[in-house]
Amino acid sequence: MSVTKEEALKYHSEGRRGKIEVIASKPCFTARELSMAYTPGVAEPCREIEKNVADVYKYTAKGNLVAVVSNGTAVLGLGDIGPEAGKPVMEGKGVLFKRFADIDVFDIELRSKDPKVIIETVKQLEPTFGGINLEDIKAPECFEIEETLVKEMNIPVFHDDQHGTAIISCAALINAAEIAGKKLEDMRIVVVGAGAAGIACSKLYVRAGVKIENIAMFDSKGHIHKGRTDLNKYKQEFATTKEYKSLEEAMKGADAFMGLSKPNLVSKDMVRSMNQTPVIFAMANPDPEITYNDAVDARKDVIIATGRSDYPNQVNNVLGFPFIFRGALDVRATKINEEMKMAAVKALSELAKEKIPENVLRAYGGKHFSFGREYIIPKPFDPRVLWKVAPAVARAAMETGVAQNPIADWDEYEASLKERLGLTKEIVRLMIHKAQTMPKKVVYPEGENETIIRAAHGVYKGKIAKPILLGNKEIIVEKIKTMGFDPTVFEICDPEEKGERLTEFANYLYEKRQRRGVNLKKAYELVKEPNYFGSLLVQKGYADALVGGLTASYPTTIRPALQCVGTSKNIDIVSGLSMVILGNKVLFFADTTVNINPTSEELATIAISAAEMVQRFDIVPKVALLSYSNFGSVVNDDVIKIQKALQIVKSKKPELIIDGDMQADVALFPALAKEEFQFSAIQGDANILIFPNLTAGNIAYKLLERAAGATVIGPVLMGMKKSIHVLQRGATVDDIINMTAIAVVDAEHKSK
Repeated sequence: MSVTKEEALKYHSEGRRGKIEVIASKPCFTARELSMAYTPGVAEPCREIEKNVADVYKYTAKGNLVAVVSNGTAVLGLGDIGPEAGKPVMEGKGVLFKRFADIDVFDIELRSKDPKVIIETVKQLEPTFGGINLEDIKAPECFEIEETLVKEMNIPVFHDDQHGTAIISCAALINAAEIAGKKLEDMRIVVVGAGAAGIACSKLYVRAGVKIENIAMFDSKGHIHKGRTDLNKYKQEFATTKEYKSLEEAMKGADAFMGLSKPNLVSKDMVRSMNQTPVIFAMANPDPEITYNDAVDARKDVIIATGRSDYPNQVNNVLGFPFIFRGALDVRATKINEEMKMAAVKALSELAKEKIPENVLRAYGGKHFSFGREYIIPKPFDPRVLWKVAPAVARAAMETGVAQNPIADWDEYEASLKERLGLTKEIVRLMIHKAQTMPKKVVYPEGENETIIRAAHGVYKGKIAKPILLGNKEIIVEKIKTMGFDPTVFEICDPEEKGERLTEFANYLYEKRQRRGVNLKKAYELVKEPNYFGSLLVQKGYADALVGGLTASYPTTIRPALQCVGTSKNIDIVSGLSMVILGNKVLFFADTTVNINPTSEELATIAISAAEMVQRFDIVPKVALLSYSNFGSVVNDDVIKIQKALQIVKSKKPELIIDGDMQADVALFPALAKEEFQFSAIQGDANILIFPNLTAGNIAYKLLERAAGATVIGPVLMGMKKSIHVLQRGATVDDIINMTAIAVVDAEHKSK
């Protein structure tokens, strides 16, 4: 998803600056807790570590802490921009480590281009870190730095610019060769780019089976051959006796092309000159050496991968480094050796051949795909990568004797990996990806609001939806231009100017509400209001969904929707579902916005609606009906209401996992449930919490959001005939984009 310069700068500068912070993992509020965290209690682990240095892994965060080290000499496509300018990238790398593998990171930027200074500095960090990730250090210095550190340090050292692309592309190459019916040892490969990635990729291809004499490598000066006198020792390794005068000449009859250089180097004619079923990995990013469309147009039998997410076979380093370090750290490996890298290659290669789980297919729009020329490498966000690659790397470390903390129970280890990340956190990303596969028209009643405009632009650029902004056209266009956006990418609709449609909507509303106090004149007045006009756009099929409420009260947005659209078939109430992300846990709260004191029947409807909505997130719903009572420990009208709701749900949806009445701690903490309530269908594993009334639900989610720092998405409006969703007042641009993705997926579901 592309963003504007202003949006990117705002993202990095607003609020707490940068992208990372240090958070205490133990409570430290009382005097007693402080005395354990620091003096005098901290002396005890210090003494234990003094007696046995390995206990540093037991009593400190060292075992889950990686240093991302750079001198800023080869930052992304920006080149040598210096350590300070490279810091945002290193912070971003830390975010990826945490996001994909729950690894903590300190980024360390060094003001030196001298390999010896960098080597000595990094060596001094060994007592602090469990691993070192070298990043954006230019070649050839990066080779010397990594080689020396791997030899002289006793913790894993990994240069992702070299090995990340190598591991992912090697897995893809193995699979592409299999599909093409070729053996690696027989393939002739052209590699363009002799920097860190190009050299590392070629070395790994050789380890996988490619013959080194079959690799024709090019740098900025041309083909690397033995007649050249300007080659460093790393390039000399790939110098061939045969000399190619040009890339065009080398491409003739070649089996594969590996691009790690710059855009537009390869022509259609070059592709046509290659051997049958050619393999092309055009990995320059964002603009590849040849586009996917041009390559396919040149040869129907081509197998192509790029670094882009909008075409099949994306070679993305995020498939590698987080999981490689996860496996290495978990066995306390002393290094990441070649066997561990090849284990990651094989794990990725084999995963691509496995049957795709239904939840992954649904995440990618429900379109079926399987191992073949358009699927040679796992999708970058396939959650299975975590528990396939990390164990493979850990196992290889154990087999090669570099693991200091071997894993005994692999099933337990896999379960711990799934739990560690809290895979339900993937919900928002999966929803966005689903929306991108079926973008709908989404109307925003508050189209003159700058936050809405920014969110709508993000929605458009991310291909999540086609935004419709309601309001005064002149005002909206002026604001769009002021923000530096292109007004033509938006559909702008002014209710005051829509003559025929205004008449159509007024007549519809009049017919629907004429016996509820709305005459034709009143109908004309109402449909000029953005919330009425937007709701009618959805009801009449001019739009698929509505997202509003940023600056209005909840009733102001929901009332027009109810009057114009109404509830779903067999549902007589609407309700609100809030997604609450707290640490590694994702919970769904209902009802948090609509029903003040629901009856037993209404509670049952809310519970069933919530379960059905959560299933769309590819999660098995487990519903707890909350109370201050545990299974009849108190008997009064409030508890009886909940018990009746349970019986209604069981009669309508006997397959649903649901129980109650129960207190919140019993619903969420397994130890409590197992100790006293073994009979309950919910054993501390509830993911949907149904509150007895609006007061409890609303207070609960807002307390968690403001006091505990939980991320709250929603509330998602349940029970509407069409996809109508109301934002929290003051929602951010990202909140609106996330809600839009949910609205798009909801619209697709309702259309069926």
